[in-house]
Amino acid sequence: MRVVEGEALDSFDRYRLVERPLPEPGAGEVRIRVAACGIGYVDALVALGRYQVKPALPHVPGGEAAGWIDALGSDVAGPAIGDRVLATVHGGFADYAIAPAESLHRLPPAMSMLQGAGFRINYVTALHALRDRARLAAGETLLVIGAAGGTGLAAVQVGKRLGARVVAVASTVPKRAAATRAGADAVLDREPDGWRDRLKAIAPDGLDVVFDPVSGPLMQPAFRSLRWGGRHLVIGFAAGAIPALPVNLPLLKGASLVGVDYRQFAAVFEGGKARAELDELLDWVGKGTLVPPVGRVFGLAEAGPALAYALAGGGIGKTVLEVATA
Repeated sequence: MRVVEGEALDSFDRYRLVERPLPEPGAGEVRIRVAACGIGYVDALVALGRYQVKPALPHVPGGEAAGWIDALGSDVAGPAIGDRVLATVHGGFADYAIAPAESLHRLPPAMSMLQGAGFRINYVTALHALRDRARLAAGETLLVIGAAGGTGLAAVQVGKRLGARVVAVASTVPKRAAATRAGADAVLDREPDGWRDRLKAIAPDGLDVVFDPVSGPLMQPAFRSLRWGGRHLVIGFAAGAIPALPVNLPLLKGASLVGVDYRQFAAVFEGGKARAELDELLDWVGKGTLVPPVGRVFGLAEAGPALAYALAGGGIGKTVLEVATA
């Protein structure tokens, strides 16, 4: 089978398409014939060895995939060969990958493989952040920074589903248009000069919640724009550097700076809740009340450029690597 493999972590150019034997599922595992694999900012960091946990070599990227169950390991009951699923996989940049059976979720009939490949992390992050961590209530005003990225678009859609008024921040006209299509009530650029004044014209009473996967120059202006009791969600650091926030600001506003970590939520502390929230989100998709967009699609032979594209953060939606179409 074809596998994208990196013998070193110093460059995306070190990742090559090679032939490897078909993997066999062990106890509690299934083999997935991969249709598509989602690529996020963290996947690109891991592929370059810049994440807090470095992968073993050779490294096959890709931890979030959609495809068809191809083989069952021992002690696996329920899933059937041929089922359309999304799953947490080991090395999804390949024709076949191994997944824990407990990570499987059937795709609704209305959901494409490309949609499923980039769904789990972005949408569970958005729902967990907005409902569990921020306690976002209907009628509140939500600001989404980086609203055209995969996590940002998910936050726009989930925020609207929870009844919020959503203000989306994005850098370009096409990105702001994408946020509008996702349901944003208002859009705003990200130029720091005069930004709070422009925001005030859109949200004169201030913000209740900020969803921030960027943590860049707008972090402090956005926090200053919170109303009393506001919540600023720290999702990630796509801007690169980690900003500082004067600690008198939370005191003066009675506001909270709230951390959101999908990995620990789903894999360490609250796995059952994360799975239940994914089921809930997939039910929304099945009912047609949530339609996840698909970002730029690359082929398996374009894995290096796909990782570079995801790292640059210039795209709209989550980047997807398409492996098979049927």
